[in-house]
Amino acid sequence: MTPFTTLPDLALRTFGGAVVAASDESFAEKESLIRPGRPGFRPETFSGKGQVYDGWETRRRREPGHDWALVRLGVPGAIRGVVVDTAWFKGNYPPHASLDAAAVEGHPSPDELLEAAWTPIVPLSELKGDAERLFEVADERPYTHVRLNIHPDGGVARLRVHGEPRPDLSIHDGLGLDLAALANGGLVTACSDAFYSAPHNVIAPGLARHQAEGWETARRRDGGNDWLVIRLAGRGIIRLAEIDTTNLLFNAPGAVTLTGLDGEREVPLLPRTRLQPDTPHRFRLGHTDPVTHVRVDIHPDGGLARVRLHGHLA
Repeated sequence: MTPFTTLPDLALRTFGGAVVAASDESFAEKESLIRPGRPGFRPETFSGKGQVYDGWETRRRREPGHDWALVRLGVPGAIRGVVVDTAWFKGNYPPHASLDAAAVEGHPSPDELLEAAWTPIVPLSELKGDAERLFEVADERPYTHVRLNIHPDGGVARLRVHGEPRPDLSIHDGLGLDLAALANGGLVTACSDAFYSAPHNVIAPGLARHQAEGWETARRRDGGNDWLVIRLAGRGIIRLAEIDTTNLLFNAPGAVTLTGLDGEREVPLLPRTRLQPDTPHRFRLGHTDPVTHVRVDIHPDGGLARVRLHGHLA
């Protein structure tokens, strides 16, 4: 079975996630929980509050209860697994944690979230210091928020909430949208190679700041080509394709091909077309057939910063 960690981190700050409230953040700020990348550490680096940690750390509790942090997912979705990472917290990690999830419409305030109906998705579980703990989640319901509970207090470096995007697309009724976008429910379901970076980066929000924020494959030596398959937000007709090689200066593909998939049927969208390094490319597509997936073939290998597939839901 494919590990859940290959799915997008729905809480990631660069996907629009936010830590909207916490019971306490006396030693280290709550916003660190959803930062991209591995937590860093510089020993014997002190502020007025003590050793500086790249994570969220609460004070030592002297009263009953436990600490918590409320996280708004950047992309609502079905949660497949959670990673609680206590990296660098060795004498000050929480011995136990649990996680709840909620589906709340609109733009709730922290006080409204605290009153929401929460569903336990990870029971009270033991943590270790300076270690990642992975928890699988079996729940098909889409959620918009999660609550990390630490018992009773301490520090957590990162919280990763991996899952399948399932946003409400009704706001796009009658409008066009990027059918491939992670934020709209797109998902990379297959990929030939992810040696340097994750393929779902190509459908992430915003622009890639450097090549590690795109998708990059190893160098091929077998005469074939690399590819990925994107499940669209819904069955739709694609009118405009954007293939962005920004930041890929010496490792951009030489060409790209786009093929739509609708069940067993293949729909040619873009014939093999030359690409330039470090360039956003835009191609108008002339077909009128709805598709559910798009296969992106790069020739022979290399990297893409972003793929955008604009159109209408069928």
